[in-house]
Amino acid sequence: MIIQLFPVWAVLLSVLALLQPEFFVGLKGYILPLLMAIMLAMGLTLSPKDFKRVGKNGKAVAVGVLLQFLVMPITAFFIAMAFGFDSELTVGMLLVGSVAGGTSSNVMCYLAKGDTALSISMTAISTLLGVVLTPLLVSVMIGTSVDVPVASMLMSLVKIVFIPVAIGVLINTVAHNAVRKAEFILPYISMFAIVLIIAIVVALSAGKIATVGALVAAAVILHNGIGLMLGYFVTSWMGFDKKVCRTIAFEVGLQNSGLASALAIQFFTPGAALPGSIFSVWHNISGSLIASYWSKKPLKASDDAPAAAELTN
Repeated sequence: MIIQLFPVWAVLLSVLALLQPEFFVGLKGYILPLLMAIMLAMGLTLSPKDFKRVGKNGKAVAVGVLLQFLVMPITAFFIAMAFGFDSELTVGMLLVGSVAGGTSSNVMCYLAKGDTALSISMTAISTLLGVVLTPLLVSVMIGTSVDVPVASMLMSLVKIVFIPVAIGVLINTVAHNAVRKAEFILPYISMFAIVLIIAIVVALSAGKIATVGALVAAAVILHNGIGLMLGYFVTSWMGFDKKVCRTIAFEVGLQNSGLASALAIQFFTPGAALPGSIFSVWHNISGSLIASYWSKKPLKASDDAPAAAELTN
């Protein structure tokens, strides 16, 4: 129940941070350690077997990851242009669009009766690829007008993402039984960490939120919606079954926006972290609603009907 109310906690703490920013501003230095804790928790849920699944679902993984790093950054760029965002908010949108899929996609996929193993594989692969692709995509798309520290961002992602995930996988491999006993606490750690990160970012961006918060929220909702829609219908058009389409929709539409916020704070400005902070709250709301809808439309293991028909049945 506590985990299911994640969006509520995020909204409540965000409101508190907006009203009393002084409570959270001093915690700025904890953003990166908190994010590393989330990545470590993710690693503890993975094993080498999860990466081996890539071979069994190679086509689906390849399509999902390709959509992840094409649809979301390109959509973010054009939305930022259409909304007339300044360079600060444009960088924030691009960071959200260029990071890997969020771990919440695995939970939403499970609730929606998608292919959870495929979801975990895609999240793991996109997370590792994002270490290189995130700074490169941001640099290519906006590097001409904003100085993007590609090398520094790359090294930071290795420290924040790759090393904690690798350590988590290693611990889970050598001490699997012990990890299983403590596995129930991992979602709570992740939820606490991301909610606190959101609150810190909101506190640091309080002034910006007052002026452009509603506009950024509209951009974020549109960005998330396009990602979910294209993730589903492109894979449907390609002939994947409904279960895979549901899975890839979540992987494409639900981003690791906490990481985007952390990178914005570390390398750019608190204002650039605003899109990531709002995305963190919204994509859990939209993901929960869609997961709830799909959970009421169960699929058979052999169901290979065209997925595009599902939303109209």
